[in-house]
Amino acid sequence: MRAVNFWFLGGLLAIAGCGESEDEGSCPFHEGDDAAAETHEADSLEVKSLIYPEEVHFSNMRQLTFGGDNAEAYWSFDSESLVFQATNPQWNLSCDQIFVMELGKDKPSRKPPTMVSTGYGRTTCAYFMPGDEDIVYASTHLADSACPEVPHRGPEGEYVWPVYEGYDIFVVDVQGDNLRQLTNEPGYDAEATVSPKGDRMVFTSTRDGDLDLYTMAIDGSDVQRVTHELGYDGGAFFSPDGQWLIWRASRPEGEQADLYKGLLERGLVQPTAMELFIGRVDGSEQRQLTHLGGANWAPYFHPSGEKVLFCSNHQSGKFPFNLFMIDLDGTNLEQITFDSDFDSFPMFSPDGKRIAFSSNRNNGRTRNTNMFVADWVD
Repeated sequence: MRAVNFWFLGGLLAIAGCGESEDEGSCPFHEGDDAAAETHEADSLEVKSLIYPEEVHFSNMRQLTFGGDNAEAYWSFDSESLVFQATNPQWNLSCDQIFVMELGKDKPSRKPPTMVSTGYGRTTCAYFMPGDEDIVYASTHLADSACPEVPHRGPEGEYVWPVYEGYDIFVVDVQGDNLRQLTNEPGYDAEATVSPKGDRMVFTSTRDGDLDLYTMAIDGSDVQRVTHELGYDGGAFFSPDGQWLIWRASRPEGEQADLYKGLLERGLVQPTAMELFIGRVDGSEQRQLTHLGGANWAPYFHPSGEKVLFCSNHQSGKFPFNLFMIDLDGTNLEQITFDSDFDSFPMFSPDGKRIAFSSNRNNGRTRNTNMFVADWVD
């Protein structure tokens, strides 16, 4: 839920009229073996087939997954691995689980890379801890080992995301062992990301009755509330110097405020009107960064700390979703991707050389969402 759940992507694609594949399942790998995966990997190196002509900030793009729904891919501190969540029938997964992919070792394959979550419940929002030996993520497995039910619409027909009360935040090592629980408050605790300084993490919680941002030490102690305004504050990331936070938020008023509160009481939130906000880690100097309309979300700081990359559908209010970049004063909006469907979850590698994101490009007109990595060109 840091950005969007995979069932939401499927619903968006259905709205956009993207048809299901008539092939077996949704993954291009059917009865083949890992040789097929290597062929797909070779195909992914054909840059012209993956980068649209207008995408001048990308080079050497590589597709990392082929089939299913794969997203929220976030870099290790050493820029060598990605942790991500996936639902893939070919991996016998019907509910999001957390995986680690070593970019210098793992090849696209029918076989999944290392799964570090328990395999139970639903998981989301994974991130590397300092030292790259541990992963933080959110899971519902303690509340219920089964995959939680996905709502189709709100009580008045609204398009909604679920805010599962069973989510808590956990830490596990990169082999999937030594699971430790960090949060144990009633309600939703998820969307954790870690400061580049390695001292704190930010997360979203309903512990005080609304969806607000909090920070805590990486051992789960010293919890401090960051936001206090009515609305959904979530999907936060730290600036490269660890001094600022960038996040998405809704700020409902009037009838929309009543609708928001009514949905939240039912464990739901409507994600169609969100803008980007920025503030210091202690909650001071908060301000709205974008005023674009539509859904603006999945923000991440440019390595310079002077710009923010994010996902938006402000041009149409529906599809497509593309990546944009904007200065911290709200000027110089620039479109980065030019997809006809969906690009989101952008994240720069800590060394600033590469970008990872998820996209519907090159998916054979299926509903698959795959992970991509490319060199970044300023």
